[in-house]
Amino acid sequence: MTAPALVAQAENVQGWLAALPDEEFDAPSVLEGWNVRDLVGHLVLSLRGYAAVAVTASPERPVSLAQYTAQYRAAAAEISGLAQDAAGRSSPDALRSAFAEALAGARAAAGAEPLAAVAGPRGPISGLNWSRTRIIELVVHSDDLSRSVPAVAAVELVRPALADAVRGLAGVLAERYPGRSVEVRVPPFVAVQCGGIDGDGPRHTRGTPPNVIETDPVTFLRLSAGRVRWADAIAAATVRASGNRADLSRQLPLL
Repeated sequence: MTAPALVAQAENVQGWLAALPDEEFDAPSVLEGWNVRDLVGHLVLSLRGYAAVAVTASPERPVSLAQYTAQYRAAAAEISGLAQDAAGRSSPDALRSAFAEALAGARAAAGAEPLAAVAGPRGPISGLNWSRTRIIELVVHSDDLSRSVPAVAAVELVRPALADAVRGLAGVLAERYPGRSVEVRVPPFVAVQCGGIDGDGPRHTRGTPPNVIETDPVTFLRLSAGRVRWADAIAAATVRASGNRADLSRQLPLL
């Protein structure tokens, strides 16, 4: 379901862009140093990259989603520069056309069976996990666009896309911080167990772990992507935590 969900979410972004007033493309976004135009340029690049990489087989052993996304931070400046170059000073209609063309390419690639390993820009990754990286990008940035232009109706988050992004990020959390002392619940999509940043802490083997964290899918996305600080989410009661080790402030963000 991953690839069709990606296309469905991109179609929602396309509809949002069609209704976006031209002057809003130059409005500042919620991401420091980026305007709405830059965000759109980044999504154009992301969809183009999805289509190109999805059909490019790699003979190498694929790394996990957690290993692949761990490389994002070091590449942040490069990614930002590419997004801003892609947006340039293109007119709103030119950006809408570029997005539509990129979506058409992504739609074509989504119809193929995912490859065992593809040559991603950060190294080999399974075709399924490559789709997941693009879903995470698309869902997180759909939310960024909505928050950047609150006067316009939000980009609707397609349920299968949101579910796939949340499950993928929860899996990254569990792999990077292995253990069973903390249970992280993001209903209705996923629950995973993990350990602390310094180890698993007190061992737990049966029943509910002594430390439980629960939040909603959008808050989990924002925490994972660094859009919301742990302390602020706790203060706003969008995260509920019980247990003396139910604290992910040092594990987050993941991206």
